[in-house]
Amino acid sequence: MVRENTHIKEKLLEVGASLFCEHGYHGTGIQEIVDALSVPKGSFYNYFKSKEDFAAEIVRHYADHVSEIWNVLVAKESDDDPLTMLRNVFELMIRSQEASPVKTGCLIGNLAGELAESSELCRGTLQSVTTDWCARVACHLERAQVQGTVRRDVEADELARFCWDAWEGSLLRMKIENSTEPIRHCVSLLFDVFLKP
Repeated sequence: MVRENTHIKEKLLEVGASLFCEHGYHGTGIQEIVDALSVPKGSFYNYFKSKEDFAAEIVRHYADHVSEIWNVLVAKESDDDPLTMLRNVFELMIRSQEASPVKTGCLIGNLAGELAESSELCRGTLQSVTTDWCARVACHLERAQVQGTVRRDVEADELARFCWDAWEGSLLRMKIENSTEPIRHCVSLLFDVFLKP
């Protein structure tokens, strides 16, 4: 019974994340989520107190999933050159967007636009996962600074935050233009110009 309950909760989170990516938080109803899994609406409330609570859990679930993918991609790259490794990971993320028929962008950025001002719970969760992502990138940038392949006049954590801001902004433009050109241009400017010593 516990395994089945965990399975249903995971499926609700997966379906919710997918629908939020496609239609946004406000464009997705709880009924639509439970209908996609053919489970009663009441069962949703066995796992989540509210749609807002559900959204906060989706943010954590999505961030954990992206972290796992990130770790796999990083593990495939050479640890000797952290800057090239980071660029290759971004290139793989671009290819993933290119393979998708619908350019949904990043769920974290999408939900931030919808919920950061209206939900303190979601805003705090979004801030936490963003901070974790930036810290992960900053670690690699700091190693690259030691090697002399990344500029040293700006702290690594500040560079990482700028990379996040630029990447998320270019993902929004990608959605507007329905093209991966904005994210390709962003990565090129970051790695060929901005991060250079």
